[in-house]
Amino acid sequence: MSAVVALDVGGTLMKAAVVDSDGHVLGNDFRPTPVERAADGVVSYAAEVAARVPNAVAVGLVVPGLVDEDSGIVHYAANVGLQDVPLRDLAQQRLGMTVSLGHDVRAGGLAEGLFGAARGVDDFLFLPIGTGIAGAIFVGGVPYAGALGQGGEIGHAPVLPNGDLCACGQRGCLETYASASSIARRYAQQGGPPGTSTPDIVNRAATGDLIARRVWADAIAALSCALATYTMLLDPELVVIGGGLADAGDALIQPLNEALVGRLAWRDPPALVTAGLGSSAGTFGAAILAWRAVGFGDAGVNWRLF
Repeated sequence: MSAVVALDVGGTLMKAAVVDSDGHVLGNDFRPTPVERAADGVVSYAAEVAARVPNAVAVGLVVPGLVDEDSGIVHYAANVGLQDVPLRDLAQQRLGMTVSLGHDVRAGGLAEGLFGAARGVDDFLFLPIGTGIAGAIFVGGVPYAGALGQGGEIGHAPVLPNGDLCACGQRGCLETYASASSIARRYAQQGGPPGTSTPDIVNRAATGDLIARRVWADAIAALSCALATYTMLLDPELVVIGGGLADAGDALIQPLNEALVGRLAWRDPPALVTAGLGSSAGTFGAAILAWRAVGFGDAGVNWRLF
């Protein structure tokens, strides 16, 4: 039976899966993302995984940043080290098979909309929070990329004028206060033990650590500010929160919902839920793109088995 290789390139890890045409995940793998010589590292990893799969017919490759899915070019992915790279063509030349390139968050949102927490919902925001923060906007059941393919960069929406400097060069970005990596960084900067993980900081906030409480409160305030703006502009039915920070569960959803209610004086907020596919949403989305690229529509693959 034929299979595809799905590769989700994140700021910290590259995650691979082999998925057959019945929707079975035949295998998983991962390794650290190579920020130096990133393009060669990503393509080499895809080739290595594909070489283990003699029945592979396509590769789905999803990356963060500014991705032109039509041309196959990654224009800018700061957390990965890619800039103006024709990644799809490089991968196709190396692998000798069809490669579909997509934006990691839009692909994850596609998977959540078809099979996860947003199934049956036409208007929603998929918001993974991990090393960075980005969003996938779905309007009328269709992903919206914007005029230049840059829609959804909610992580770089300003939430605090003249706030902290972001890695992107702007100030006061949501990502600077509420990404998992920024929460850990700010906790250490404000006097917490260096190297404390974000899950530990969330736990410490719940058990009375004043620095953790302050950093976590700042993250919730920043997220609620960004989501209030998004809600007023696009009126989503649902916000699906994914990425590593979603593992905080009610410790995230409950205070975030309360903060968002407080910012929306005359209307109800959209429902807030954690991702149904967890950290695998991007990988599943890459598999969907790969199967579509070789002519399988969503009805042609028994995705229910995911």
